[in-house]
Amino acid sequence: MDWATSLQLPSTLLWILAALALLFALVQLFTLRRRLQARRPVAALLRMLFLLVGLGLALLLAGAGWSLRGYRLLGEEAPVATLDARILSPQRWAITLTWPEGDRREVNLAGDAWRVEALVLKWKLPAVLAGLPPLYRLDRLSGRYDDAADEMNAPRTVIDFRAPGGWDLVTLAREHPDWLPMVDTVYGSGTYLPLVDGGHYTVSLMRTGALVARPDDETAERIAHPL
Repeated sequence: MDWATSLQLPSTLLWILAALALLFALVQLFTLRRRLQARRPVAALLRMLFLLVGLGLALLLAGAGWSLRGYRLLGEEAPVATLDARILSPQRWAITLTWPEGDRREVNLAGDAWRVEALVLKWKLPAVLAGLPPLYRLDRLSGRYDDAADEMNAPRTVIDFRAPGGWDLVTLAREHPDWLPMVDTVYGSGTYLPLVDGGHYTVSLMRTGALVARPDDETAERIAHPL
């Protein structure tokens, strides 16, 4: 991921702000030491206050950045991922996922179709008026069978896209809603398409929060006229 793409992620921006707050705190620590050496207790007390504020702000921003790992800003229509499918055996597929910033992941999937789901977080009116856009992150990719009996009895595959370790913003919003009063709603959105060998698909998220999956022309033709 390049820096231009990384700077569009809310977690990166918060970590940069946390680093600036920590730098401010370090400057106050250096100044505090000089005030103590000069025997100026009142000035030293003021610098101590600034130091505590800087450290508290750095911790708050760093924690917020950690909770937003994997989230992206939602514009008018945000490209989420592309999928390329290759058949391994009947109802067994190798899937290559590519994210907008170029990161890739190879996974195996069982089923006749793929399904991707995302989580969307929207803010209440004051944050919306301030220009804060909704946030989203991919939640999971799973296989889907055409036959309901297969869906109940055949092997199922689910790939979790959550960042490893600990909590995130959605977890906090659900378990401690009073901690995040500016969060309006957290909801899921999903879409699926049939799998074909050599298929190429794009997934986008509309500003309404709806996921949209589109096959390219060749894939759409093969879905409409399977061999």
